[in-house]
Amino acid sequence: MNALPREAANFCYRHPGRQSFILCQRCGRTICTECQTQAAVGVICPECMKEQRRNAPRTKPAILTRLTGSDRPTVTYSIIGITLIVYLLQFVFGSQVTNLLLYAGVFSQPGSFEPWRLLTTAFVHGSIFHVLLNMYTLWIFGQLLEQLLGRGRYLALYLLSALAGSLGVLFLADPFTPVVGASGAIFGLMGAFLVIQRRLGGNARQLLVLVGINLVIGFIPGLQIAWQAHIGGMIGGAVIGLIFVQTRHIRQKSLQVGLIAAFAAVLVLLSFVRFFTN
Repeated sequence: MNALPREAANFCYRHPGRQSFILCQRCGRTICTECQTQAAVGVICPECMKEQRRNAPRTKPAILTRLTGSDRPTVTYSIIGITLIVYLLQFVFGSQVTNLLLYAGVFSQPGSFEPWRLLTTAFVHGSIFHVLLNMYTLWIFGQLLEQLLGRGRYLALYLLSALAGSLGVLFLADPFTPVVGASGAIFGLMGAFLVIQRRLGGNARQLLVLVGINLVIGFIPGLQIAWQAHIGGMIGGAVIGLIFVQTRHIRQKSLQVGLIAAFAAVLVLLSFVRFFTN
């Protein structure tokens, strides 16, 4: 009675006519040379190989892993990439792209209301030097803040700072003066970082000097720098940074989301206020 099982065990379980004495290191079944897969130790059968592949963690291509890993500033990469693509389109198609995306106060007036320009202006630039300088500054502060805040908070900070920068232009600049550039959003990052550093007890002296120098440069005649966007973006970023640092505990997450949403609503409402009060 026991002879038959022992004899049958000497043949490949998938090919009964092939005699073999090779055993799967996982399940112990007999397999022939065609059915075996080399493992770290010994060989395994096709079923065990399928199970191993099913349970193995899925991996991304190496380039995607390097760009989107949890420790990578993916949002910063994306913003820089989009901005450079837009500048390439500006270079190829000229003023058509620029005129479609730039902002001026007139575009918030009734009759010519184009609200998307409050944000799209942060992605267009006036020259190669302008875009490279802004993207370099974004690279410096973006990496620090994205790692500190996380991708969602960082993206909200950037976009709302850009919106606040456009509001600075709306309230402080001539409504017919067009403005382009990511400076408002970048000054928002500086403002947020300065507040966070100060509130958490970090040394913010060098950053304060850098911010002061950049603000002063904006007031130099002849440079055609939209200092209004700088001020608006910095104020907006500072408010958001204060919200983040004051609601940084995990149990305050809902409060933080609510305050950011409320601040975003205030910024949107302010885009209407100037012309309602005239």
